[in-house]
Amino acid sequence: MDGQGTIEEQYEYLLTILQGDQLVEFREQFFELHIYEQGQFYLTLNEEERQRLYTYLSPKEMADMFDVIEEDEEDVEEYLKEMKPSYVADMLAEMYTDNAVDTLNQLDKASVSKYLSLMDAESASEIKELLHYEDETAGSIMTTEYVSIVANQTVRSAMYLLKNEAKAAETIYYVFVVDSENTLLGVISLRDLIINEDDVMIGDIMSERVISVKVGDDQEDVARTIRDYDFLAVPVTDYDDHLMGIVTVDDIIDVIDEEAASDYSGLAGVDVEESSENPFKAASKRLPWLITLLFLGMSTATLIGRYEELVSEASILAVFISLITGTAGNAGTQSLAVAVRRLAIQDDKDSGFFRLILSEVLTGLVTGFVTGVSIFLVVGIWKNNFPLGFVIGIAMLFAITVANLAGSLIPMVMDKLGFDPAVASGPFITTLSDLTSVLIYFNIASLFMGYFV
Repeated sequence: MDGQGTIEEQYEYLLTILQGDQLVEFREQFFELHIYEQGQFYLTLNEEERQRLYTYLSPKEMADMFDVIEEDEEDVEEYLKEMKPSYVADMLAEMYTDNAVDTLNQLDKASVSKYLSLMDAESASEIKELLHYEDETAGSIMTTEYVSIVANQTVRSAMYLLKNEAKAAETIYYVFVVDSENTLLGVISLRDLIINEDDVMIGDIMSERVISVKVGDDQEDVARTIRDYDFLAVPVTDYDDHLMGIVTVDDIIDVIDEEAASDYSGLAGVDVEESSENPFKAASKRLPWLITLLFLGMSTATLIGRYEELVSEASILAVFISLITGTAGNAGTQSLAVAVRRLAIQDDKDSGFFRLILSEVLTGLVTGFVTGVSIFLVVGIWKNNFPLGFVIGIAMLFAITVANLAGSLIPMVMDKLGFDPAVASGPFITTLSDLTSVLIYFNIASLFMGYFV
């Protein structure tokens, strides 16, 4: 097809010649695709078609494709099981080290040991080194395919080294300067190498102010560093400033997606990436939260039951229960989302805890006051009963203030205790707001019963 037609038509044509055993034609058309499109074509194939593809592509060619494939854990494991173990080992050895480690981290220990034993010693050693780092740290997401030079060499020799190592490096836009003990001394950009004369010494033009991260730093902190400084890559050092690897921006994009999915899962009280799971497995993950919230909701129902006599005397109160609990729940969820986002980006990391709480209380009072005045006027005019409107408005004010405070306080407390603040999910905050709103509403109503009944 020579690259003509839509991508779907190209995939269809590729599948036809793959099934027709047209090896030469398939390889010619396949490698005209962008590497991402190659990966997407691979994901459309069934097992029989993938088995044929493995005979058409070398481990190196498959490695290039697997470097860009982002798929869930079960699928990656199944894909590797389809291949011969020696083929998998060769493919993993050809992948960028950080991507190979990510893939191996999705497998059981027996499979990891098997593939490592089949690799060449150098590749296995590099991968083992990264496998030892704690998950979700700079060490676990860094790559060891980078280019480093020394300060006492010329631009000419540095460019010669760069040309020889560029093919294996994940990025060449930054070149890091080290000493004989691999201590990080500086950094120089590819642009600086190009514009300077061949005989200029690296030590004279390198930047000694290097922003780096430690191997044990959390991946979210690494992401913030790359975002704040607009880096394409950031060096990773041990605690003695020895250069261990680099984290590139493409890996950070994956981290941002992962963290965003994690936070959203916490806010929703469900794994948002469960779409590929069967209904029973998906239900098993959702049920614990739902059952927990069910019992918490029953406590709200029990509390309403305690005020049954009050409701029987003024049945009009029952009309506005869902209005107050729903509005307070929405306010609590808004506050929760803002609090989790604040903690994620840590813009307020230097702010005092009580200052933040005071800010949230004031925010709750303002929003509660405006909402309360609005409902006071609506109910007063609608029911021609301004005392009732006053009761509902006051209840709304306090319910929103308390919900707003809970939505911000709970994740901050969890963060102080070392837990993921996103676990303070939206459904939990909403259900908790229901409980406190009902308590506030009926207690205020009981104080003013004689004015609106």
